[in-house]
Amino acid sequence: MKLMTVKEITALEPDGREVVVKGWVRTRRETKTAVFLEVNDGSRLGNLQCVFDAPGPELASELSKAGTGASVAVEGRLVPSPAAGQRLEVKAHALRVIGEAPAESYPLQKKAHSLEFLREIAHLRPRTNTFGAVARVRNRMAYAIHEFFQARGFVYVHTPLITASDCEGAGAMFQVTTLDLDRLAQSGQAVDYTKDFFGKPAYLTVSGQLNVETYCEALSRVYTFGPTFRAENSNTTRHLSEFWMIEPEVAFAELSDNMELAEEFLKHLVRTALADCAEDLAFFDQRIQPGLVDSLKAVLERPFAHMTYTEAVALLEKNAEHFEVKPYWGLDLMSEHEKFLCEKIAGGPLFLTDYPKEIKSFYMKQNADGKTVRAMDLLVPRFGEIIGGSEREDDLAKLETRIRELGLDEKAYSWYLDLRRFGTTPHSGFGLGFERLILYVTGMGNIRDVIPFPRAPKLADF
Repeated sequence: MKLMTVKEITALEPDGREVVVKGWVRTRRETKTAVFLEVNDGSRLGNLQCVFDAPGPELASELSKAGTGASVAVEGRLVPSPAAGQRLEVKAHALRVIGEAPAESYPLQKKAHSLEFLREIAHLRPRTNTFGAVARVRNRMAYAIHEFFQARGFVYVHTPLITASDCEGAGAMFQVTTLDLDRLAQSGQAVDYTKDFFGKPAYLTVSGQLNVETYCEALSRVYTFGPTFRAENSNTTRHLSEFWMIEPEVAFAELSDNMELAEEFLKHLVRTALADCAEDLAFFDQRIQPGLVDSLKAVLERPFAHMTYTEAVALLEKNAEHFEVKPYWGLDLMSEHEKFLCEKIAGGPLFLTDYPKEIKSFYMKQNADGKTVRAMDLLVPRFGEIIGGSEREDDLAKLETRIRELGLDEKAYSWYLDLRRFGTTPHSGFGLGFERLILYVTGMGNIRDVIPFPRAPKLADF
């Protein structure tokens, strides 16, 4: 008999056919005449009820071992269910407990568990409704990202995880070395990087953007989607030390083209989530973030609004009494400012453009005013910034000057500058943090709950 998932079985007609269900027991309930097992294999949110009528001694003995968390194989007939809220159930006649989960030691019993507690057992939390739903949504969004770009002729580029340059110029990077640091510390000698594995300092990448630009200037439309790392000591609900980034880059594209692509991209992801993750989103709407589904549907209803940073700051200054951090021109806007702009002013998603160059990265194209750059951030209600990008500086002299102004090592970026020396083009791109996307789509409140194994300061368990 073909092994089917719970999702596949619950899509069938309850016509009495024989089925085999394999999964984990969510609950066991007993009456005087029957035993009820709710079985789930992770393929969908809903469980499949298996009913054992008047089990004999041998079956009753096996059922006694089928507590919450036990893995089981159930055989029976698929029949209509008399219970409210479910279309079918399994009239079971055989049970095999594959792996027991003793109630006295299994941490996930039938009760509410806090998200903080579940982070301590990250190896078991996927078995809960919440984290099973997060995993399914994360999976579908990852696939949707590739669908979007592949359908539009983009080439997927794998950028390196080990690099010698800092894309953001911020210095918050994890160092990679094979040197014996303990021995060096005891000797008191200076570090000689010529003896290190790569012959010079190397780090885990903070972004694949600079590398993917090289392929953009050859293949026109490219994207990278992979892990990135930030050694920032940020213990917040929106920061991780290891996370995934989606970074498309398009040759001959200016800022307006970039914003058009970003809007199309986010709408594609939201539309896919609503269509293909409806059961899980309904759960999040009910249990995690009331109004979630309606807020996602609203994203699709009309074109996104546009506003310059300067216009935004003027509006924020008029409403300064609403903010803990008072707005002023030159401030790197806070989440409270971003949410106010898209929720109270724009009434929906909003592109902010033309930021002060002093608060943006060195590679962004400078405007004629000498004060701002062709940057764009996409802000969404209840979240704030979800996408950040820019048109890249394609003028060699201006890029060299900016690198010097910021005190960056020009030699480390020589290969990047070559892209402006040889056949330079206007080009643009943006970055979307994958975990921030999952936060937004699910309504979860902490970014550590939307990645399987979170990495953060003092947190590298599992």
